[in-house]
Amino acid sequence: MNTPHKTLVIRFSSIGDIILSTPLLRVLRERFPQGQIDYVTRTEYAGLVRHNANLNVTHEFDAATGFPGLRELKKKLRRERYDLVIDLHNSIRSRYLRSMLGVGSIVKVDKRIKERTLLVKFKKNTYKSATPVADRYIETVHEFGIQKDGKGPELYIPDEILFGVSGKIAKLHLNQYDHVVGICPFAKHATKEWPVERFVELGVNAVKDLNCAVMIFGGTQERGRSELFVQALSGSIGGERIFNFTGELSLVETAAAMQYCDAIVCNDSGLMHVATAMEKKVVAIFGPTVEEFGFFPQGGHSVVLERKGLYCRPCSHLGLPHCPEGHFRCMKDIGVGDAYSALRGMVKN
Repeated sequence: MNTPHKTLVIRFSSIGDIILSTPLLRVLRERFPQGQIDYVTRTEYAGLVRHNANLNVTHEFDAATGFPGLRELKKKLRRERYDLVIDLHNSIRSRYLRSMLGVGSIVKVDKRIKERTLLVKFKKNTYKSATPVADRYIETVHEFGIQKDGKGPELYIPDEILFGVSGKIAKLHLNQYDHVVGICPFAKHATKEWPVERFVELGVNAVKDLNCAVMIFGGTQERGRSELFVQALSGSIGGERIFNFTGELSLVETAAAMQYCDAIVCNDSGLMHVATAMEKKVVAIFGPTVEEFGFFPQGGHSVVLERKGLYCRPCSHLGLPHCPEGHFRCMKDIGVGDAYSALRGMVKN
């Protein structure tokens, strides 16, 4: 296999997948220190890799431009004459983009679609192992003699963002509290969300028992819901130690703010991967999804809470608008006491 001088990595979305691709970028750079390594992703996620020291260029695709925008991006990439394309998305859009680029070699991720379908539809587990997605991405380049390095995902945050966020945090006077707990109560799909009233109870317990401040994180689309969450939380403990950053920070700014948390409680969401990339202690609450899908947080900083042995689990690998069985036991069977015990153990150690 010839050594590639110019490599293109394609992963359009989403937050977790892009963060989980960073170990691949790191081992690629170690293997090809003088090579050009570029990345293609959607504009709204580009900040997650734009400043990555292992990349040369980040090509952004604005999904609002549709097919004409994708066609123009393809023309631009064709002029680069890449030796190797690593397609981590393997979708219709990425297959179109990688076609006819005159590339010497194309490799694509194995999504384990057959195994995933059998597990979701028929509850038949044919996975040989619960291989993390980050490791699956690295599998694509094994033929180049590249292996995983045992390190986790990472985020590169520019100094100007670190300084800007530190200025905002300084105004909160967090030193008056014993601990700072982050809460990420939202997810893209409803079945991936632990009931909000349990997050509220968890926050109340943490404040009363641990003398902590609470930071709340989420995206712009969740701003309205977060205000209701804050109101419920404030009704029990007051609002002076609750700091709501939902919709106020970019993804990279959110990562910078998470550095000030002693531990973070979250659903199976993109922000869970942001927290793990920042090497934070994480309590992750999993409902409809299972470890075999490869998205569980890796490393010794995390505790995963899940309802094992439930006959209907997993019901989806992405999440659904509502529980297909109507009982939502995969989430409701996880009590506040379970989450608080895990959280307390983290902040006390």
